[in-house]
Amino acid sequence: MDQVMATAATERAPRILVVDDDVGIRSLVSTYLSREGYAVEVAGDAAAMDRALAEATAAGEPFDLVVLDLMLPGEPGQEALKRMAPNALAPAVVVLSALGDVADRIEGLELGADDYLAKPCNPRELLARIRAVLRRRAARGAGAGTVVGFRGWTLDLVRRELRTPSGVLINLADSEFLLLKHFVEHPGETLSRETLLALAGSAEAGGRAIDVQVSRLRRKLSVEGELAEDLIRTVRNGGYMFTGRPVWG
Repeated sequence: MDQVMATAATERAPRILVVDDDVGIRSLVSTYLSREGYAVEVAGDAAAMDRALAEATAAGEPFDLVVLDLMLPGEPGQEALKRMAPNALAPAVVVLSALGDVADRIEGLELGADDYLAKPCNPRELLARIRAVLRRRAARGAGAGTVVGFRGWTLDLVRRELRTPSGVLINLADSEFLLLKHFVEHPGETLSRETLLALAGSAEAGGRAIDVQVSRLRRKLSVEGELAEDLIRTVRNGGYMFTGRPVWG
């Protein structure tokens, strides 16, 4: 039976549950994160994950984040992700999976994952993604985070509604909503075309496809005179950067 691997005592170290059926990966990830100051536990399948989540909640020490593999014995990780996504009190989820195709990443993000990495990955990148997800969760505050405002615009993440500063509803395609959601969750970060293409799920091929998607999104953000090229800035040889300052509520 897997043992709890915890960090040295701190007042409230963020708690992470690593769910993977590969003992070697569980050990590698949990040891690395523990050394970085996190309190880490492990589980080998979805059933063990459910028990760990329930026990932690009952003890008043809920997990802040789950690192979730998708290729699990018994119930697949996708089904576990579906069950957690509608629960506002559920921990954040970073998927770490050998299923690394664009279609797999799109599915994981649409099912509710906060981020998605393909195996194998550098532990430092996993750590950076975890830190970014936890920062976003903290910024939203307890019980908040379903609506975000920027430069007068309002994006409702539950209803998938975008409203202009004057309150006009703007219809967004699924790919446009996912792109904008990712932008507002990563302000000031340069997001690669590859990452954005996975979110958009475009049928068009290559980097040009995401340029087209971003252009369409910019047009919708320009209906009331907003300079969308400045809001979603092109980064030479890098991708795109969202320059707005999101306010979560």
